[in-house]
Amino acid sequence: MAQVSIVTSQAGAVIGHDDAMRFLFVGDSMTIGHAGDFTWRYRMWQHLEAFPGLPYEIVGPRSTLYDGEAGTPLSHAYADPSFPPAARRHLSGWGEGWLHMAPVIADAVRGTEADVLLVSLGLIDLGFYTDAEQTAANARAFITAARTANPRLRMVLLPVIPNIRAETDAPFAASCAHFNELLAKAVADLDTPSSPLLLASRPPGYDIHADTYDGTHPGPSGEHLLAATFADAMHQAWGLGGPYAGGPTARIPAQAQVSAPV
Repeated sequence: MAQVSIVTSQAGAVIGHDDAMRFLFVGDSMTIGHAGDFTWRYRMWQHLEAFPGLPYEIVGPRSTLYDGEAGTPLSHAYADPSFPPAARRHLSGWGEGWLHMAPVIADAVRGTEADVLLVSLGLIDLGFYTDAEQTAANARAFITAARTANPRLRMVLLPVIPNIRAETDAPFAASCAHFNELLAKAVADLDTPSSPLLLASRPPGYDIHADTYDGTHPGPSGEHLLAATFADAMHQAWGLGGPYAGGPTARIPAQAQVSAPV
């Protein structure tokens, strides 16, 4: 069965193209990206640029990629060096999850005056830090804290998507599935007309053996699929922009299981 984005609040949902928006990407290693990556943030920037009548800004306190050799997020080596510095901004980190972002999101939203959060978190929490219930509690704390900085904040939340560990570790796969259920309940419980929440769908057709380079981190085709699931959710629910039309790229086989936290 095809998955669809869950939309629980319709009142005042449509975003007019005269409404300037500040987008803040929040995520783990799949969002910050590694030196040499395009990142799905880059694909989303390209998507937003396709609508010249849509005023927007990408905001965030960080702008770098993760440097594996240095073990720190200090790289500026994006695959496309023409990716504008202002569009590289984000709040994401290698090895960071809901646990790490919940305490800092209010300051980030307040400091950047963000209007829309695009959030991809959870895998790192479940893999290294917290169980499904604790992770869901941290997601709820994140949403509550973010709204203290902007009561009209919109958020699009991505559930935990397929990954190499879940393919071979049945208890971990069950934990991911349970957390996704709890996240869906959190979205239903906390969604309001003034601060709408969307639960994005798993990217249709996402294949860890073809759309990632190591079973977890997206390659070029995976980047497009991640950007598409956020873009399509916002278009379907809020009338933002249009359907994702980014060109598909050649899929690459998974090469090695990731050993560092995502």
